[in-house]
Amino acid sequence: MTTIDRKTLLTAVAVSSLLAAGIGAFAGKALLAPKPAPAAEAGEDHADEKPHVGMTAERIAADGIQLLTLAAGGLDAAVPAQATVVATPHGVATLAARADGAIVRINKRLGDPVRAGEVIATIESRDAATISADRSAAAAKAAAARQALARERKLFDAKITARQDLEAAQAAASIAEAELGRASSASAAAGVSGNGRTLSVTSPISGRITAASATLGAYVTAGSELFRVADPGSIEIQAALPVADAQRVRPGDTATVETASGAVPAVVRSVTPGLDAESRSATAVLTLSGPAQMLTPGQALRARITPRTAVAGAGNRFAAPDEAVQSVNGGDVVFVRTKDGFEPRPVRVGRRGGGQVEILSGVSAGDQIASKNAFLLKAELGKGEAEH
Repeated sequence: MTTIDRKTLLTAVAVSSLLAAGIGAFAGKALLAPKPAPAAEAGEDHADEKPHVGMTAERIAADGIQLLTLAAGGLDAAVPAQATVVATPHGVATLAARADGAIVRINKRLGDPVRAGEVIATIESRDAATISADRSAAAAKAAAARQALARERKLFDAKITARQDLEAAQAAASIAEAELGRASSASAAAGVSGNGRTLSVTSPISGRITAASATLGAYVTAGSELFRVADPGSIEIQAALPVADAQRVRPGDTATVETASGAVPAVVRSVTPGLDAESRSATAVLTLSGPAQMLTPGQALRARITPRTAVAGAGNRFAAPDEAVQSVNGGDVVFVRTKDGFEPRPVRVGRRGGGQVEILSGVSAGDQIASKNAFLLKAELGKGEAEH
């Protein structure tokens, strides 16, 4: 081998060694270098998640968020009306004196709660003594008649007396029993107490005392009003309707009562066939479908009735309070109730008027949305987006 060939071979071997060393070092660095984290591990991807505000039923009640069930019908479909809260026939009672006498005890005052059958006041009356004496006399006559009948039956069985004597004793006993029943009923109706000298004024319903005109020691006559008791839970709404609107409203139509604590759903129970002589309007009686703790008899408010004939031609339009629609990221949304909170749903709105807004799309009939205090949900939604 020549000197040139030997130099060339040595040079090739050196180059090969250098290349092998470089490749080995590069491979070692590649193996030791940390692997980049996948995109899913480097940060959570919330692009596919739907916005949601988690909230329990207790939190909803504590925050005063009112729910509204959407029913088909735009602003033109609803009939606005002035309404008044009144007590139902079984929700109010007037307690009057059953006989003349002097008030000797008052157990309850204005605003106090009462139970059905509870004694509110006591009246000392001569009429009570008379009623008690009549009852005692009737009881004695009935006892004597029963004894006479038993005696006559024994004699008749022994064939000592005639049948007509037994029949006469039976008739006398029946008359005595009837008289005792009449005297007992009169005593119970008057509220005669056990001592036979006083009358008890009792409440036929449970509720609260809303009027109290009784004064200790005052002499009252029979029929004088002493107390008035009302049950806060037994109320209804009476809405005044013009003639043209009254012809559209039928029993069973849905309605919404606007209160200070939010909108409360209701149903039309009846509509008077005639007009009020003073207001020249018909009266629609509404039964509340939801809780309304803040309503009291005599309170004035507004109601909106949606006739079913108007609902049939309303399509997918809905009327809701203005505050139910919130602006989020430049768009209109409503917060629809879900199993564990609310879902902000984009909607398209139409006309506004009278504190109401018309929703044209984005929701369906039967959806429950937040009406009053919906801005609290908007704030919660903003907090959640800031955390993400």
